[in-house]
Amino acid sequence: MIAFWRTTNGRTRAAMLTLLALALGALLVPALARTNPLAIGDALALRLLPPLAIDPYGHFHLLGTDAFGRDLFVRAMLAGRLSLAVGVAGSVLAGGAGIAVGALAGWHGGVLDRLAMAAGDVLLAIPRLIILLVCAALWPPGATMVITILVLTGWMGVARLVRGEVRGVRARPFVESAHAMGATPARMLWRHVLPNSLAPAIVAIALGVGSAVLLESGLSFLGLGIQPPQPSWGNMIADGRELIVLAPWIALAPGVALVMTVLSCTLLGDALRDRLAGDEMETMRARS
Repeated sequence: MIAFWRTTNGRTRAAMLTLLALALGALLVPALARTNPLAIGDALALRLLPPLAIDPYGHFHLLGTDAFGRDLFVRAMLAGRLSLAVGVAGSVLAGGAGIAVGALAGWHGGVLDRLAMAAGDVLLAIPRLIILLVCAALWPPGATMVITILVLTGWMGVARLVRGEVRGVRARPFVESAHAMGATPARMLWRHVLPNSLAPAIVAIALGVGSAVLLESGLSFLGLGIQPPQPSWGNMIADGRELIVLAPWIALAPGVALVMTVLSCTLLGDALRDRLAGDEMETMRARS
């Protein structure tokens, strides 16, 4: 991590610091809050306070309060905890499924390869909106449903990347050497081929975190994801759209947090891709 930090540019470092700050805020701010961010406060005295306001009880509100007198900063950080957890879990699980399918398909080939890629093509051909509506009809809205959707719609791209890498790596001389030394096919795949095929998948998973957070927020905005009173950046934006003229900070606070998260994940994924590509080029030059 320290070596990666030293070799990155200013934009990537800013993205890493932003994600670190959001993660720490999501963990610490709700735990240290004076009041329950899910409970409705004194609506008459606390509702729609602007950012940097001090309420009649002497409490400071960094981002103001919403229509129910709840502190927006605390709720935004609590929403960030859930959005980041769902995004990371969904991207990692989808990536894990894609790695497993792509590795098996690329290694064994034949009927298994054709079936796996055909299943991926079918799912890619179905609009994501249709899958969202089907899942919303089958399961009650919530974090479990969102993660399920992320896995169902996110494994295909990773599987194709890993499949292509496995088919290329298995033809390299060190795999033939392992086979000549008596290594079993399973050992050659999981010990020699797959570790050398994961670079594109790691980049895809890192980039997928931002997309997963954005999808979760979109579902919550439409009422198909996280349900109130549990805050999510998406349903917080939905709550603030009716007051966008009177109290724009209600929608702007979670919206800015969402944009910063997605942008930071994208920048970090791009930097990771460049770093892994550079390492691979150095490895190839060393072997040649």
